[in-house]
Amino acid sequence: MDTAQEFVDYYERLQVDPTCDAKILEKAYRHFAQMYHPDHPETANVERFQETIEAYAVLRDATKRAEYDKQYALHMGVSFRPYPANEEIWIDEKSAIDDAEAHEKILFHLYKRRRQRSDDPGVGPYSLQEMLGCSDENFQFHIWYLREKGFVEMTERGTYAITIEGVDHVISMSRTIQAEKLLIPKAAAESE
Repeated sequence: MDTAQEFVDYYERLQVDPTCDAKILEKAYRHFAQMYHPDHPETANVERFQETIEAYAVLRDATKRAEYDKQYALHMGVSFRPYPANEEIWIDEKSAIDDAEAHEKILFHLYKRRRQRSDDPGVGPYSLQEMLGCSDENFQFHIWYLREKGFVEMTERGTYAITIEGVDHVISMSRTIQAEKLLIPKAAAESE
């Protein structure tokens, strides 16, 4: 990267963390390249498309990325430990269970909203985040997961609403919970 040029935050352009691995980087690139591609009339943006390609060209090359990371650290006033490709990240069971509970809360809330207001089923992202009491990063993770599963979608008004798949999932979870509640007294009676 030419130091005479104005500094450009390539990580921000691709909406990734500076410590992300190559897989995350490629997913982000594909997402934005597809979104801004001139063949997509609703979201086409040639300038953003070129910026996405430029950012990915630097960050996907290990040598260029290492050089860029030095400039990034100096410019941003931070230091970071790049993500080693062969290092595994372990997450404790409680974090995974907390995430599952957050997903359930979002889905149940959106399910209730859809039943009460079928003409306007969307709930604003800030309202959902406030309900969960979580950070922006955690909220984005939850929404990403639920959207990728097809359980929620963004409405034209920029709010989130539950999908048919999401409704089916809530009903399935409710049936499972109900069945478990019925089994507990039965198991207790049999053990006596």
